Amino acid sequence: MAQEATVTWLTQEAFDRLAGELEELSTTGREEIAKRIEAAREEGDLKENGGYHAAKDEQGKQEARIRQLKELLRTAQVGEAPASKGIVESGTVITAVIAGDEETFLIGSREIAGDSELDVFSEQSPLGAAILGLKEGESASYTAPNGREISVEVRKVETWGGQ
Repeated sequence: MAQEATVTWLTQEAFDRLAGELEELSTTGREEIAKRIEAAREEGDLKENGGYHAAKDEQGKQEARIRQLKELLRTAQVGEAPASKGIVESGTVITAVIAGDEETFLIGSREIAGDSELDVFSEQSPLGAAILGLKEGESASYTAPNGREISVEVRKVETWGGQ
């Protein structure tokens, strides 16, 4: 059974920022890491060459980020934040009482938030999955990674303003 690609909602600003990061990593980033690997290789014995191993490790992380960005941009749905209809959905800002504490956060991809201080929970996270589709005033619960059952009450659903 083929796995269905997850569509990620992104603002145009987030899409452009991520496309710029992909371009930078795919060109200048690859050139710089290749030069560092070559310079470290010229130092001799690769078994005990910390600079070489560090550069190769960084190269692996960079290539993983490039793959992640390509997939994200390929499956992205770009547009304005969905206007809040009082229902929890991707791209909305939620104010909820979670285990007795009121918190405000964004539902969607971390990439949407950019430099925002707002916490972000994906739709696939235990919290995101539990409240997706709920209306203001509705409650649900989810099992945290530590096995604890946590209650959530959605207080407010707002349109993401991008800051």
